[in-house]
Amino acid sequence: MENIIEVTSLEKSFSNSRALKDVSFNVRKGEIFGFLGPSGSGKTTTIKILTAQLKQTSGNAYVFGVPASQLQQAKYRQKMAVLTDNTSLYGRLSIYDNLKLYCDLYDVPVSRIQEVLQMVNLEQESKKVVSKLSKGMTQRVVLARAFLHEPELLFLDEPTSALDPVNTKHIYEGLLKLRAKGSTIFLTTHDMAEAETLCDRVAFLNNGTIQLLDAPKKLRELHSDDTITIELTDGATVVVPKGAKGAQQVFEYMSANRVKTIHSNYPTLGDIFVEVTGRKLS
Repeated sequence: MENIIEVTSLEKSFSNSRALKDVSFNVRKGEIFGFLGPSGSGKTTTIKILTAQLKQTSGNAYVFGVPASQLQQAKYRQKMAVLTDNTSLYGRLSIYDNLKLYCDLYDVPVSRIQEVLQMVNLEQESKKVVSKLSKGMTQRVVLARAFLHEPELLFLDEPTSALDPVNTKHIYEGLLKLRAKGSTIFLTTHDMAEAETLCDRVAFLNNGTIQLLDAPKKLRELHSDDTITIELTDGATVVVPKGAKGAQQVFEYMSANRVKTIHSNYPTLGDIFVEVTGRKLS
């Protein structure tokens, strides 16, 4: 499968501190790749290098097969979209007029505006002036702008951090639609539940280094404790081992019609992160 991003031995230093230390990974065409870690772990620094906003201290970063430093060229900027915490809008203009400007810039038909506003649950708010929007609404406008030209590669830095659950669900659906159309999405977040919902693969970044990288399901299976939890009809909870002994116990409870629910004890990505790094997410 073709790689859209290839990173090898990437390092970035600021004064006497190293923000990134020997970071290596690839992002495949058409996947949602999660770059996960707490605040200060190096996620935003990585995005800035991959979008030519920063230059690495050492190592290699290729995007679309060229060094990331070349992405300032117009032919590459047209293929990308970037959402970070400093992405600006024109405050005196309405939501619609902001998006229309970008339709002109990317040669996108204005009919696309209504589509992206629906994706971010703002289709009834297009006439509102941006300077009067809440933080969450502003974030959704920026997301709509990023979706506008269906970029080949979309960088998202904490895209739902200011959103309520209803609007977060709309954004998730929009991202999955983009992926279905062939977009590749690089998502940084410290929200492990978000990563489990969206990502094909995830990398755990801690103190500037990648400590795990795989599909969420594989990571959860790898760190499973090989037990099963049974919730009984009387409210009691029983944990039994997998295998013949546990199967016999399950059979006995089921034969007595005492089982309410039963499930394997897979950890969450958050549980795994804490186990591997010793750090809590914040």
